[in-house]
Amino acid sequence: MTTLVTEQMREQYETDGYFILERALSDEQLRLLRGGAAYAIEKADREMDAAGVDRLNLNARGKRYFSEMIYKDRPELREFLFSDTMAQICFATLGEQAYLFWEQYVIKAADPEGSAFAWHQDSGYVHEEHKPYLTVWIALDDVTEENGSVYLLPYTRSGIRSYVKHIQDPETNDRVCYFGSDPGLPVVAPAGSIVCFSSVVMHRSGSNLTDRLRRVYLAQYSSEIIMTKDGSRPWGSFEQFPVWSALR
Repeated sequence: MTTLVTEQMREQYETDGYFILERALSDEQLRLLRGGAAYAIEKADREMDAAGVDRLNLNARGKRYFSEMIYKDRPELREFLFSDTMAQICFATLGEQAYLFWEQYVIKAADPEGSAFAWHQDSGYVHEEHKPYLTVWIALDDVTEENGSVYLLPYTRSGIRSYVKHIQDPETNDRVCYFGSDPGLPVVAPAGSIVCFSSVVMHRSGSNLTDRLRRVYLAQYSSEIIMTKDGSRPWGSFEQFPVWSALR
């Protein structure tokens, strides 16, 4: 039913929890997402200015930025999130029903120490009572080990396919779930590439040792509406993705 995601990639997602689509974005899509990244940095800096701080939640001024739900401010991002590209990825990994769960920019400025991110599962930032969801990690710049790319621990290396308990680092606010010696599998890929992985795949990222930004756009989709732990409300977004319609 899809042309973007091959059967081999589907099998790799089941076996290892991830697959990579190199140069999957068009030049127009890349420009659109980079424009959103500039806006995300400006918005985060304004919020830190208003609070009178240089570190707010997971943001650190001039070092790393985690700006979420930017698509609510910029309608063109919403069009991308529900585009044919995303539809094909969702259909291949989640099946016939998908919801947009979360969206954010993850941006690292040049910083040898403060822009690393610890071993975690994306599910570790939610709670244990949900089905694993899909993370779509989109490189807006060429990603290398030098500029702080992501490192994955595939299922076949970690032996883990489910949620594990995380411990919060009091200095960085990172939640950490792995303290072993495996350095992980580095993702080295050109701008416009997409890394698709399960929310229970352990991953980390290094510091940006270059003098340029390393920008990533993150979209997450689930096969169900993920609720807060007490079941009182949806955790994040809950917009249904009409996968079948998008693929016709």
